[in-house]
Amino acid sequence: MNTLRINWRTLAEKSISGEALSMEESLAVLEADDDEILEIMNAAFQVRKHFYGKKVKLNLIINAKSGLCPEDCGYCSQSIVSKATIQKYPLLDKETLVDGARKALSMNVGTYCIVASGRGPSSKELDQVIEAVKEIKSTMPMKICACLGILNEQQALMLKEAGVDRYNHNLNTSKTNFANITSTHTYDDRVKTVEKAKYAGMSPCSGCIVGMGETNKEIVEIAYALRDLDADSIPINFLNAIPGTPLEQYQMLNPRKCLKVLALMRFVNPAKEIRVAGGREIQLRSLQALALYAANSIFIGDYLTTEGQDATSDHQMIEDLGFEIESCAL
Repeated sequence: MNTLRINWRTLAEKSISGEALSMEESLAVLEADDDEILEIMNAAFQVRKHFYGKKVKLNLIINAKSGLCPEDCGYCSQSIVSKATIQKYPLLDKETLVDGARKALSMNVGTYCIVASGRGPSSKELDQVIEAVKEIKSTMPMKICACLGILNEQQALMLKEAGVDRYNHNLNTSKTNFANITSTHTYDDRVKTVEKAKYAGMSPCSGCIVGMGETNKEIVEIAYALRDLDADSIPINFLNAIPGTPLEQYQMLNPRKCLKVLALMRFVNPAKEIRVAGGREIQLRSLQALALYAANSIFIGDYLTTEGQDATSDHQMIEDLGFEIESCAL
């Protein structure tokens, strides 16, 4: 347990000024007594409010291709080593992808996320996504985020030219813990893909999954790796240990620890979009609303192979907080 005494308001002011927290201060956030949780979240809110006010960005995922993945990511129900019972299908056709965007628009979603399983897209899959993106961008006031796996430079440029605003490729865990989670690609492979997306002109989106055996020090390392990567959007996932995956025996997270992680991510990346992502319903449980005092963005609807909270409940949660959904108009 870290014994450093922190003035949380002073820490918030330090974050707003752009000054980096020390390792000791960062660990103090994660290791603080639970009795301090409201003070920590209030400090995180001061940073969030400074940069984003009370606005909340909404995001929606379409699982554009399910299963059939040759990678061995231990957390994923779609990986080649998973025995989870899931739907498996090739890339959805253009019309289905466009219909998904219309649904997202009707829910006041600002960013529509096209996510496909696999190491990376084939030429045919890339063309299919590009055609859908072109139609969506020409007919709807919506941002598009693509998550198609590892890219080369040409693929990244093609996606940008088609109108993809953002590319997601999560670091997932710390560099030191990465080999315990995945062996078929490396941490550096992921960093390179984010850098290629950034070079092509797409907004870089990269985050992590908390709850995969990492230490507190490694959580801090992830926060700073994302800062160094200069990711514009940082999705924070909490492990949903799906039966049939190698990580199915991992224990449930403490919801108060999840809140501290979100606060840390806000302190370390003060001006970035911090997004509450997969696993929030089962890991934050009744404390979900408090997450938005640190985060300014949230996924609504279902995730990839797991169900999310009903979208109307999320809209109500945001309204109850006195927060405001950010307009989806570009």
